Amino acid sequence: MKHNARKDAGGGVVGALAVPCVDIKLFVASLAFLTLFVALWQLQPYGSLMAAASPPCSLLLATTAAATESNTTDRLPSAANPASSHNTTTTTKSAPAVTALPVRLAREARPAPRPEDPNKRVLRPYGSAAALFVQMGAYRGGPRTFAVVGLASKPTHVFGTPYFKCEWLPNPTAASPAPPAVRTKTYKILPDWGYGRVYTTVVVNCTFPSNPNVGNAGGKLLVHAYYSTTSRRYERFVALEEAPGSYDEARFSPPFQYDYLYCGSSLYGDLSASRMREWMAYHAHFFGPRSHFVFHDAGGVSAEVRAVLDPWVRAGRLTVQDIRAQAEFDSYYYNQFLVVNDCLHRYRHAANWTFFFDVDEYLYLPNGHTLDQVLGKLSGYTQFTIDQNPMSTKLCVKDPGNNYSREWGFEKFVFRNAVTGVRRDRKYAIQARNAYATGVHMSQNVFGRSTHKTETLIRYYHYHNSINVLGEPCQEFVRRPVNGSRIKFDGVPYVYDDNMKRLAGKIKLFEKETIGSVHT
Repeated sequence: MKHNARKDAGGGVVGALAVPCVDIKLFVASLAFLTLFVALWQLQPYGSLMAAASPPCSLLLATTAAATESNTTDRLPSAANPASSHNTTTTTKSAPAVTALPVRLAREARPAPRPEDPNKRVLRPYGSAAALFVQMGAYRGGPRTFAVVGLASKPTHVFGTPYFKCEWLPNPTAASPAPPAVRTKTYKILPDWGYGRVYTTVVVNCTFPSNPNVGNAGGKLLVHAYYSTTSRRYERFVALEEAPGSYDEARFSPPFQYDYLYCGSSLYGDLSASRMREWMAYHAHFFGPRSHFVFHDAGGVSAEVRAVLDPWVRAGRLTVQDIRAQAEFDSYYYNQFLVVNDCLHRYRHAANWTFFFDVDEYLYLPNGHTLDQVLGKLSGYTQFTIDQNPMSTKLCVKDPGNNYSREWGFEKFVFRNAVTGVRRDRKYAIQARNAYATGVHMSQNVFGRSTHKTETLIRYYHYHNSINVLGEPCQEFVRRPVNGSRIKFDGVPYVYDDNMKRLAGKIKLFEKETIGSVHT
């Protein structure tokens, strides 16, 4: 069968003349070897030239190894891309073998090293001493104006030229899917009178040509804080965001939520819960039911103090804000200027009048005036300051039949400093909607008139440092002077003044009727 097949294909004739298969392979191999030998023999004169042009064997091996390692590293599996492990395996199996050929490498021309100048000094900065801007709050001050309140590096603002720009980024709507941003210049206010330390208080006012959120679609207020007028380097952050439909222009005009608002300074140190209780009860009665108080806890609101304040918080008369984070930023007296400016702008349109004074100071209306009567006479002013009656917090009247432990602080302290003709610190009240920034003792950034002639209308009694005495405050007992005579203590003349003492009974009854019994 096989013989016939070979014959049909012509195998019979070829088979007689064919050379064995093994002889053909040997012949071809011999021919190839002879050809290669002749070629190498002809190239022998150029051997030295080729050796000079080729890199050394070690370099060739190193180059090949580096290329292989780079290939492998690029394909290593990672936690971020676990699929790469499978890809690596597939690629490795399918990649053909590559024979490395010697390549001439160009050597990089390197300049000769210059000797270092021993007098050339290098300054290497590490870290940052103070932030360019530390935001505490940002508030809308009207239909087209905003205030951003914060801290900034005092040396930068005193000796440098930092500045700010504001930008309103509207939310997209169906009618305007890509609304353009609105930009405006700003002006900054440094209201701390130079008292800042590492940080100074900064109020950035952003006033746009018109309301940037006129369609009430909402948007974001962005601030660009530049390091210097000589540099384009800046920080950009979102200071405020308005939700769609949240803008209400009516809240910028009277009637406001409150008649009177109190903005307190930073509360710090060991505060007496008893004195805090008395102060709060007295001024809640003084300002009346349409008033609100804002305290700022910088570490002074202990558990005991919190216990006497909580009933007023539950009654809706008091807000206590935790500002303990301010301790990271060193400035004047626990950042008092920062706190009062934030309170000013946060509640700018919350009340007709905003008062600024401390928790060891008590307002008093002489000559039988009411608060509404006094402020009616002062309504033509944006700001008025209040003179003080400084009181001794050590002297008390000696009365064997009196139980001092049951008396409130302002009942015990009845000796007023009688020195005249000296300048004393004043406190103040402002119509906040007309103020751009404020201070601890008064504002220098108001629109409108200020007056300081208020001695016959309103004063305040100052019980200096009494708020930090945790035990019995009376240290020296003296007989009550008669016929308006004076007594001297530590070289200072004092007169008897019981105006506040005569109000104590009324205040205690008011407290009990308003929030119930309080124990300290």
